[in-house]
Amino acid sequence: MLDEVYQYLTQQNYAWEVVIVNDESTDGSETLIERSVESKRNFSLFDIPHGGKPAAIWAGIQKARGEVVLTTDMDQSTPIGELSKLLPWCEQGFDVVIGSRGTAREGFSFVRRAGSFVFGTLRGFVLLRNIADTQCGFKLYRRQVVLKHFPYLEAIRYKEKPSGWKVTAFDIELLYLLEKAGYRIKEVVVSWSNRDQSDTKSQKSDLARYMNESIDMAQQVMRVKLNQFRGLYDAIAPSKAPSSN
Repeated sequence: MLDEVYQYLTQQNYAWEVVIVNDESTDGSETLIERSVESKRNFSLFDIPHGGKPAAIWAGIQKARGEVVLTTDMDQSTPIGELSKLLPWCEQGFDVVIGSRGTAREGFSFVRRAGSFVFGTLRGFVLLRNIADTQCGFKLYRRQVVLKHFPYLEAIRYKEKPSGWKVTAFDIELLYLLEKAGYRIKEVVVSWSNRDQSDTKSQKSDLARYMNESIDMAQQVMRVKLNQFRGLYDAIAPSKAPSSN
């Protein structure tokens, strides 16, 4: 996966860097990454205490130095080349450009495809009705925008410490905060196929794992909605700066 990313980026005419965050992995992947990045310029690896995906994303954003930052999963289910679909919208003034997996998801089981549709529909009634897919890991942000708002996520404010691997809906809370603050968000359909070969997330069947994930996601969405109802975000979240360009 890292070879694919490197080959693509070295052919681009803009400055770039790749920041990899190791969230206390237990499967030996850290050693593999260390060996890989030794021969790749502008690649760096950072270790953090286990804090889950939000903590890893936040660490990477703080380490990054560019004007815009792309978050992407290590498995490259959305290949790095899809970045070419997002960048033009950022150049047109959008503050956040997010990938959308659409309905054709190669390698997605029927259960997950159907469940994703139901979740997205119900979530749209509660939050972010103008966004179809909040959970695609392929997202482009103006770095100053996300630096300003990411610390207000509950997972960061309360320094949540998940046990093992856990699905997360931090994307929904972040996108809600950015939308509420008045930033321009663009959703773009990108290619996606399931390339996740991890064997450390769960030993349960796909259906059992999916049911547990669905319950966790629903609880997190309702937590954001409850915070909204209580006016919590009005008290803690900053508004958009006069100009984000």
